[in-house]
Amino acid sequence: MHDLANLSLWHATMTDDEWGPARSALAGDHHFDIAIVGGGYTGLWTAYYLLQRDPALRVAILESEVVGFGASGRNGGWCSAIMPMSLDAISAESSRSEATRMQSAMHETVREVGRVVAGEGIACDYEYGGCLSLCRSELQLQREVDQVSQLQSYGFTDADYRMLSRGEALERCGATDVVGASFTPHCAVVHPARLARGLARVVERAGATIYEHTRATQVRPHSVLTDGGSASASVVVRATEAFTPALPGLRRVVAPIYSLMIATEPLSHGFWESAGLRERSTFNDGRHMIIYGQRTADDRFAFGGRGAWYHWGSKVRPQYDRDERVHNLIHATLRELFPGIGDAEITHRWGGAVAAGRDWWCQASFDRESGLATAGGYLGDGVGTTNLAGRTLADLITETSTDLTSLAWVDHQSRRWEPEPFRFLGINSMVRLPIGADRHEERKGKRSRWREAVLQRLTGH
Repeated sequence: MHDLANLSLWHATMTDDEWGPARSALAGDHHFDIAIVGGGYTGLWTAYYLLQRDPALRVAILESEVVGFGASGRNGGWCSAIMPMSLDAISAESSRSEATRMQSAMHETVREVGRVVAGEGIACDYEYGGCLSLCRSELQLQREVDQVSQLQSYGFTDADYRMLSRGEALERCGATDVVGASFTPHCAVVHPARLARGLARVVERAGATIYEHTRATQVRPHSVLTDGGSASASVVVRATEAFTPALPGLRRVVAPIYSLMIATEPLSHGFWESAGLRERSTFNDGRHMIIYGQRTADDRFAFGGRGAWYHWGSKVRPQYDRDERVHNLIHATLRELFPGIGDAEITHRWGGAVAAGRDWWCQASFDRESGLATAGGYLGDGVGTTNLAGRTLADLITETSTDLTSLAWVDHQSRRWEPEPFRFLGINSMVRLPIGADRHEERKGKRSRWREAVLQRLTGH
C-alpha cells in the first residue's frame, strides 16, 4: 500500500499501478517555457490544454507533495456545473447574458471532462448521472422552487434545472422525509484521486515534466524559487488554491476553509434497492449547512459536509484533516438520511481545505507583462471548474481568442481578506450561522431570516 493511502478513501482504493512510480524533485536551476506551481487539477488541466495547443512547449509542474495530494485528490467527487458565485453576482458585475454564458460554459465543462476521460483512457469511474437537491421540509421545498425559478429566469429550461415531485424524487433517491427535489443533469461523479493521477500520466506522455516533493518558496514574475532549486520561465502559473496563504505576500488572497468526509464500507444490493441512486446522481438536501454525497462505483457512500473551524492565520495542517466532533455529526446526518445503513462500518474519515475568495468568486487570469497566470477560489466546486480554468488559461497564454477568454470570471480581482483577528471571527461566524439557521427551522418550523440575511451579505448568495 502506498504510504499516502491514509489521505482519503480515494487514495486508499488506488492500486500501485494507479499510483505509478515516484517522481523526482527539482534539483538545481532550470528554464522552461511554462512553470506551473501546483500538481492539482488546475495545474494538470492547464498543462494538458497548453500541450494540446502547442506540443513543443516545455512545461514543468512543481508539486510540493505528490500529484493529487490536496483537494484534487480528496474531494467529494462531484464534477458539477456549480460555481461559488451566484448568477446574480455575475450579472451585477457584467450582465445577465454574461451570467448565462458563464453558466452554460460550466454545463459544457462537465461533458468536456467526460470527453477527455474517455478519449485519454483515464479510468476514474466517471458517470454522468446528474445532481439531486433533496427537499426534506416545506421550507426547503420553497427555497428550492425559488432557486429553480431564479435559474430559469436566466434562460435555462426544465432540461437544465427542474423540480421533481415527491414520487419522482423518491424514485431516484430513497432518503427519509423527502417532499420533493430539484434535478439537473449537469453533474457527474468521479473517483477524484484516479482522475488526478491519470491526468498526470496523460500530460507526461504529452511532454510535460512533473516534479514532486518540490515546495515553492516564492512565486515571482518569470521565476519560481523552490526548496531544491529554481525554475525560470516565460510564463509562471500559480495553481496553489488553499495552500496559497503559505506563499510570501499571499496570506490574505484566499482563505482555506475545511470540509470533512466519511466513507462507509460497501453496502449490500438489498440496501441499494431501497436507497436508489442507480444512476449515481450526486445528492445533497436543502439545509443551510452544506452536505454532499455520492454512491461510489464500489457501492459505498462517500459523504461530507462543512462545519469544521477555520484556523488562525489561514494555517493548513495535516492534523486539521480530522475532527472527531465534525466527523461524528457527518455520520449522524448520513444515518438520518439513510437509516438503513444501520451499523455499517465507517472505513475512512478524512478532510482538507478548499480556497475561498473574499467575495466568493473564483477566477482565471493572466498578466502578459509579468508572465504570471493564476486560477482558483473554487470553494469546493473545483472538479469541473478547474477544467474550465485550464482551458481558459491555455487560451490566454497562447493568445488564442475564444469564447472562454471573455467570460465574466477572467481577470476578476477579489479584494483581500481582512487581517486577523477579523478574518478568524468573520469566517467562523459563517461556519456557525448555517447551523443556527437549521436548528431554528427544526424547532420553530419557520425561517431564520436574520441569519439568512447575514449569510447572504457575507457570501453574496
